[in-house]
Amino acid sequence: MKSFRHKSGFVLTTIAGIGLSIGLTMAAPQVFAHDRAKAMEQQIKMLESQLKTLREDFYRVQDSTNAEKREVEALKNEIRQEKEALQKAHAEHHEIEKAHDEFGRTVARRDRVLFFRGGYAHNLQGRNGSSIQSNVAPVGVQEPGDNNGWYVGAGLDWSLTRDVWGLIPKTNVYAELMFEYKKFGVSQGSALANVPTTLVGAPDNPRGVTISQFTVSAAPKIKFMEGSDFRPWIIPAGFAVHVVSPTTESVTYLAPGMMFGAGFDYRIWKEFFLGADARYHETFGKTDGVNVSGLTAGAYLGIGF
Repeated sequence: MKSFRHKSGFVLTTIAGIGLSIGLTMAAPQVFAHDRAKAMEQQIKMLESQLKTLREDFYRVQDSTNAEKREVEALKNEIRQEKEALQKAHAEHHEIEKAHDEFGRTVARRDRVLFFRGGYAHNLQGRNGSSIQSNVAPVGVQEPGDNNGWYVGAGLDWSLTRDVWGLIPKTNVYAELMFEYKKFGVSQGSALANVPTTLVGAPDNPRGVTISQFTVSAAPKIKFMEGSDFRPWIIPAGFAVHVVSPTTESVTYLAPGMMFGAGFDYRIWKEFFLGADARYHETFGKTDGVNVSGLTAGAYLGIGF
């Protein structure tokens, strides 16, 4: 009996073990599939997270690249604008240099002016002299020279300073050197201009005597409004030497004096100037009986060089 029970228990135990093994064997694939699906789901989630991170990194890099592109384009535009501004400034500088050079040449031409004058001349007193009216030898026809006449002349202006040595801007001081010839008509000659001379008892047969005067002067000329086409000027005082013909009654032909003047000129074309002036010559009385103090008024043509 005990042996049967023992065998029966062994058989039941064996059957139970076999059943458990079969159950475990049948349940194992389901558990493995579930774990595999769960692992795959976790991997998918991990991949999605990594993909999201990559996508965010890509967008961030793309945004950064776009910003850098915009910065590069802005920098290119700035460089292009600076280049254009530099080219414009260079062109303007070239034009300024060209204008400055032209202005310098123009000013240089205006710093030296050759002028030609002509007009009306007047002596304060009628001329006498050795071969016309004479108080020394009152013989023959005694006809004084005329007070009125005409003059022609030429001169040169040379600029010394363009601002009166820093005192007055746009004001030139020129050194003027001028030559001038005046004619006061023809008078009947005295005994010394008679054919033959009346000093030997001949009848009156006077020759004509040309009354003339040659003047050389040097003076400072102050000219205003530099850069303008119209420029007034003055001569505060200058030195002049007059050569008279006929000579004085003492046969002197030189008379020194002073000169004062004022005028203006206007640039008519390029470096050609048309002007007018008036000048007064003072010899401070008579020189051996002859007074050549007087004035002139007329026009002149100047050429800058």
